[in-house]
Amino acid sequence: MSSSAASVAVKTAPPSPSSHNARPLAIAVVLIAIGIAYVQVTVGPKQAALAGIGALLGVALYHAAFGFTSAWRVFIADRRGAGLRAQMVMLAVGVVLFFPALADGALFGNKVAGFVSPVGVSVAFGAFLFGIGMQLGGGCASGTLYTVGGGSTRMIVTLAAFVVGSVVATAHMPWWEALPHLKPVSLVKVWGLWPALIANLALFAAIGGLTLWAEKRRHGRVVGVPMTSGGTKGAPALLRGPWPLVWGALALVLLNYATLALAGRPWGVTSAFALWGAKAFMALGIDVASWPYWAKQANVLNAPIAQDVTTVMDIGIILGALAAASIAGKFAPVWKIPVRSLLAAVIGGLLLGYGARLAYGCNIGAYFSGIVSGSLHGWLWLAAAFAGNMVGTRLRPLFGLAVETTPRDTGC
Repeated sequence: MSSSAASVAVKTAPPSPSSHNARPLAIAVVLIAIGIAYVQVTVGPKQAALAGIGALLGVALYHAAFGFTSAWRVFIADRRGAGLRAQMVMLAVGVVLFFPALADGALFGNKVAGFVSPVGVSVAFGAFLFGIGMQLGGGCASGTLYTVGGGSTRMIVTLAAFVVGSVVATAHMPWWEALPHLKPVSLVKVWGLWPALIANLALFAAIGGLTLWAEKRRHGRVVGVPMTSGGTKGAPALLRGPWPLVWGALALVLLNYATLALAGRPWGVTSAFALWGAKAFMALGIDVASWPYWAKQANVLNAPIAQDVTTVMDIGIILGALAAASIAGKFAPVWKIPVRSLLAAVIGGLLLGYGARLAYGCNIGAYFSGIVSGSLHGWLWLAAAFAGNMVGTRLRPLFGLAVETTPRDTGC
């Protein structure tokens, strides 16, 4: 997700214990407050609460620099697995929270359902494209949003291309959906709560164990996942960051659980990008409404975007990240972007958008929320997207993009 973007195009100001970026902080806080108030009046209190959760997600993503893209790249290139292990912690806590609620069909008295999608060629190919796009674009779906809010000018290009790729994919969806596939499979429903829970926890442990073995084999020792901030303590650390990865993992899963309780379904990101693109195409005179994908969602396409849960939360993520970057004194956009890096952002963004629609989601909707929903397609997404990341990591140098490595530790 996107600390990678910072390595390419964002030159942030060094954090100072006493400094913060007052003007962007004020703008972020005012816009968050106005947005929540507007949604409260026009849609309702649940939607307003979801806008607030979006802002908190932006803060958590920024302060923890919680990476999917960068974590996978570092493991692929240098076998450092702390980021992957943090993801396994997040998923493990997630299934413990989500599976009982999904098995029961209700949470705090409200009906809930997970993201369970078909398993087939479309998912595998789309996730593979998404994985390449992650490395070229410099982030995943949530990573693109929080780095845009954090001041990455390059990621604005990635986001714009992401939106275009998303809406173009909706034009092709009938063809992709006709390819071989299985019907949606919920492991919670097929196996039952406890077998599904035990199997998933075992897989998370196995993946974590694999990263430990690979890291120790390459470097001679393992770098642990820090449990404390290592800097300021208490409230200042929560406000200014940086957060350790485990804090980020726990914050994301708890906020996703809150999303489930309020929205009746888990956290998603990229369906809003397709919606934004469709509305933009309509404004340009393109008859998007006649496409089969949108004909089935005419009510969504024609409704104000404030009624779309994903849109409201996505905007909240951007503004929350802006507030977090500003209070940390790190909001310092750089507008000069190398041409090759800019080209990679466009290509990567298009692949991200197109791949996310084909795969019924991104690293959040398909991987994180898909797996904690018990959906088999989430596991296929993980395998295919990781393969795409391996290809994307090898393509990065062609565009002048860095591939992080760490010194080999011989143990001497």
